[in-house]
Amino acid sequence: MTVVLKLGGSVVTEKETPETVDDEALAAAADAVAASDHDVVVVHGGGSFGHHHAAEYGVSTTEGTHDVAGVQAIHGAMTRLNSRIVTALTERGVPAVPVHPLSAADRRADGTLTLPTGQVRTLLSEGFVPVLHGDLVAHAGEGATVLSGDELVVELAPAVDADRVGVCSTVPGVLDEDGAVIDRIEAFEDAAAALGGSDATDVSGGMAAKVRALLELESPASVFGPDALSAFLDGDAPGTTIEADR
Repeated sequence: MTVVLKLGGSVVTEKETPETVDDEALAAAADAVAASDHDVVVVHGGGSFGHHHAAEYGVSTTEGTHDVAGVQAIHGAMTRLNSRIVTALTERGVPAVPVHPLSAADRRADGTLTLPTGQVRTLLSEGFVPVLHGDLVAHAGEGATVLSGDELVVELAPAVDADRVGVCSTVPGVLDEDGAVIDRIEAFEDAAAALGGSDATDVSGGMAAKVRALLELESPASVFGPDALSAFLDGDAPGTTIEADR
């Protein structure tokens, strides 16, 4: 079975302190991946590493920069976090290898993303665990913009024929207006009242953006909290299941 696993940046970092890993949370996540017998592709977000620098330079998924210092700061921070995560996995016997999106992906002027995935598929078939991360991406007319971890998940899942997709977040699932976990979402309208229907929410990469993106996948997806990571990798469907009713 092939699984694409997204580790939210806020799960593995101390988001309030720039470039600080939450060592305990990262260790727990690495332990869970090490215990799994699935073929896994890991994607992680930026947390206190990428977001801090992206905010400083005013860069988002739609607003770019031509400032080389900004590109180096944001990408450099993400590669440092990626190295910490790869190291944590490697220490537990996971054959993890880094894959840096800035080196391969690009956006056209209209924002359309092109992400080569042959290296990920081949690494996976050769027994490695590719570890990708939110990053910058060359963007025609914008210099460089943010490529989010959620975008990577949407590109990678069909490319590797993922059987399941997991999004490990700081919340136990997609929450309704009363703060309870929504068990299943088959259309955005199922959660629109709680998430807000505005497209502006999607630009910031919030939960609304995650739900919209995951509904596009053929693979069933689960959104869950860190405590449920092992259960997900064991085959359970904790938190919120997102699967479009086609």
